[in-house]
Amino acid sequence: MRRAAAYTLRVNGEQHVVTGEGDTPLIYFLRNDLALNSPKFGCGLGECGACTVIIDGEAARSCALPLRLAAQRHIVTLEGLGSTEALHPLQQAFVDAQAAQCGYCIAGMIMTTKAFLDSHPAPDEAAIRDALRFNLCRCGTHLEIVRAVALAARSWRKSANSGAGGSGG
Repeated sequence: MRRAAAYTLRVNGEQHVVTGEGDTPLIYFLRNDLALNSPKFGCGLGECGACTVIIDGEAARSCALPLRLAAQRHIVTLEGLGSTEALHPLQQAFVDAQAAQCGYCIAGMIMTTKAFLDSHPAPDEAAIRDALRFNLCRCGTHLEIVRAVALAARSWRKSANSGAGGSGG
């Protein structure tokens, strides 16, 4: 018999207590309980990347991660990167490169990219493609997405070299 329990989630710098079964995928709590709609339910198997969030600095698929394993960890969704008034530099790079068509995959692409660039600030095109190989875009904007990531990496390096800081978020 399954039992609901209280779990503490640390999302976008805020602490939340949610009640649910520990095996329930994290995405349901992010979307339904916390009203964070950037993680999208795509495949439900952790294979398409639409549900990607950052957990403790690493990209993670929220549709395949049980609530009990996400509790007490630092979770960042797209909503935690920037706002419509002040886009994160990575979000701005995706806008500038026109890297979104329908937009369904973009939050996952951006979150995967954020985790990647935080640990690989000067990637070449092959490294970018490799980092995003498990994120699917059915609209076919992969070329624009790769350009956006390269643009963001260049922008962050310039900011870091000018003393304005790194990747932020």
